[in-house]
Amino acid sequence: MSAVPHVEVSGLTVTVRRADGSLLRIVDDVSFAVPRGEVLALIGESGSGKTTIALSLMGYARGGAMLGGSIRVGDASLNGTGDASLAAQRGHRITYVAQSAAAAFNPSRRIIDQVIEPALIHRTADRVAARERAVMLFRALALPTPETIGERYPHELSGGQLQRLMAAMALITKPDLVIFDEPTTALDVTTQVEVLQAFRRVFRQERATGIYVSHDLAVVAQMADHILVLNGGRVREQNRAAPLLADPADAYTRMLMGAAHPVIAAGKPARSAAPTPLLSIEGVSAGYGPIGADGRPANPVLSDVSIAIPHGGAVGVIGESGSGKSTVARVVAGLLAPTAGQVTLDGRPLAPGLSARSRDDLRRIQIVFQNADTALNPAHSVGDILGRVIRFYHGATGVEARRRVQRLLDLTQLPAAAIDRRCDELSGGQKQRVNLARALAADPDVILCDEVTSALDTVVRGAILDLLAELRRELGLAYLFISHDIATVRALCDDIVVLYKGTRVETGPADSYARAPWHPYTDLLIGSVPEMRADWLADAPARVTPPFAYRAETSGLCRFLPRCPVAITGRCDTQLPPLQHLSGGSHILCHRNEAELVC
Repeated sequence: MSAVPHVEVSGLTVTVRRADGSLLRIVDDVSFAVPRGEVLALIGESGSGKTTIALSLMGYARGGAMLGGSIRVGDASLNGTGDASLAAQRGHRITYVAQSAAAAFNPSRRIIDQVIEPALIHRTADRVAARERAVMLFRALALPTPETIGERYPHELSGGQLQRLMAAMALITKPDLVIFDEPTTALDVTTQVEVLQAFRRVFRQERATGIYVSHDLAVVAQMADHILVLNGGRVREQNRAAPLLADPADAYTRMLMGAAHPVIAAGKPARSAAPTPLLSIEGVSAGYGPIGADGRPANPVLSDVSIAIPHGGAVGVIGESGSGKSTVARVVAGLLAPTAGQVTLDGRPLAPGLSARSRDDLRRIQIVFQNADTALNPAHSVGDILGRVIRFYHGATGVEARRRVQRLLDLTQLPAAAIDRRCDELSGGQKQRVNLARALAADPDVILCDEVTSALDTVVRGAILDLLAELRRELGLAYLFISHDIATVRALCDDIVVLYKGTRVETGPADSYARAPWHPYTDLLIGSVPEMRADWLADAPARVTPPFAYRAETSGLCRFLPRCPVAITGRCDTQLPPLQHLSGGSHILCHRNEAELVC
């Protein structure tokens, strides 16, 4: 191996100009080197400078920022001219995989035309050769039907498939350096594992050098040869991955590792003894599209789902993307009318649609959406956003409205000065607190939290979870908490419901998910959560091909049958599974008994 690093950064600085004209250094004296064919991970909280540093390797600085120091990638450098400049390498020798693949693809063009476009633009291959390489990459990235998947449009594919296709686009020109910017943050755990395995396999085949940006040390451990820890634009620690994870030298690194396993400081309040649940979802079925003659929607999602939330209780709903989690929240909020079943509040049936509910019904059930950036109007101040809710539900204006807004800022631990700031001036964690404060402004009884921590780094996620727990104890709030992260749900919730393709396959107290037995699908979810060690992905047992993988799903059998590794011939493929009670307190839909599931 060459002694000369492929990527070499020395004394990198990035400086921006404040509104008052003064200068602010957001990246300060960062240095590192990456040998050819290896992967360096940049790790840290939001705002630590990870993406800024990664983009600088392409000679790019956002918003007029000024780059200083030296950067060399192969024969190109920051101060190079013509073909020797970093900017000239973009999209060819240096490529970039963004966090949101769905936003990166053009919805009006077929996938194959977008994947091969860089090769045609940079003339690394003609159309025939580029298509052949694309199919080879699709196959290497474990995409289904690699010969034909490129003929589809982006909306016809899942998030995990789009993320792998974006990686194929980045690799189509046979680049020397690939930058991955939080490529698995928005994916559920099972998809994340598949994507990580595909990324690592193709990286080794292509012998490409990589920069992997993330806030998740457990994910980074599976991809990186080296780890560089950043905080406030400065290097806190860097080392090879295995020794850094085994024995971190810096206190900040140890704090990041601890944040990966959330523990609620406030603890959970005692369960309500009230006989009637606050919110009850009873036998709900729902979906999208026209309703057929049989009363079923064209695209059914939920099937006979029941969930009860007591006063002051917290129930978590977990599952992969497409399991129906967010659809449950939409039905409860009145945004989607169920085709069967009902939702009750304090024992009283709620109107299925939003327009038929009273203002008080709307006030008592509030929803907090996943993406605060799209949920909050960036042109309005925090005071305006919260004040509008206060006027609508409580009629307060002027001094009284401002007093209530200040109280909400205090409740959500936001600075008082935030009242006059626009949302686009806030950090990701602060935006999510405003998102939560908007729900609290109505003075609700129950809040529907739809993936509210999934896009946040581990440290901010922990702070939001502590805030939710504290508000629950202080205000007596109840939560329906939707997530694909079982560790987060266990930390906050009393009970957990597991959904698979709209069917409730397991439900039980949060403590019952600490140890087996579980439903086979729950076992898959828990087993897909990366461990914080460099060899976890390599040591993870190969998934057994399910005995009924060839079978299509059918409503008359277990929905998980085609993916179940422990399905029983002559039973699982002929009859619906029974509801069983396990000794840990949970109930599962499965033909296997407890002893068989422990083995």
